[in-house]
Amino acid sequence: MFVKLILTCGLVSLARGGLIAAPHGALSSQSIVLGAPAYGAGYAAPALGIGSAVVSHAAPFLRAPIASYGHAAPVEIYAHPRYTFNYGVADGHTGDQKSQWETRDGDVVKGQYSLVEPDGTLRTVDYSSDAHNGFNAVVSRQGHAAHPAVAPVVAAPAYGHGHLLG
Repeated sequence: MFVKLILTCGLVSLARGGLIAAPHGALSSQSIVLGAPAYGAGYAAPALGIGSAVVSHAAPFLRAPIASYGHAAPVEIYAHPRYTFNYGVADGHTGDQKSQWETRDGDVVKGQYSLVEPDGTLRTVDYSSDAHNGFNAVVSRQGHAAHPAVAPVVAAPAYGHGHLLG
């Protein structure tokens, strides 16, 4: 019974890890490949034998070219990254104040964030990144640092067994 449990757990692990395909042959991938020849026309799919059934898996990382026979090379679609976002926090109860904005168009990123430091100054960071210049950040501070005065330490009177010693 223990051996059957171990074998079942092993098979489930192999299936969830992608080494054994589902019987319907569904695939999952993070990229789109166009123009790739089907198996049997230049690519081989490894087969795993389980009992009397043989399951073929066609995951992209297991594809191995056999021969090209004039087929076009697979074309991978590249999605151009483009986004813009901003946010801000202004909490009067805690004094937390910060904001950020950022834009990206391909490999070019530009943005700025600012926050109020514990000493009361405003730190602002303007940053940019691209393939030619790399990552650049310019940090600036506004305002004067204000540190709270330290309260003097007053020694408490000494008590011993409920009476003031002195």
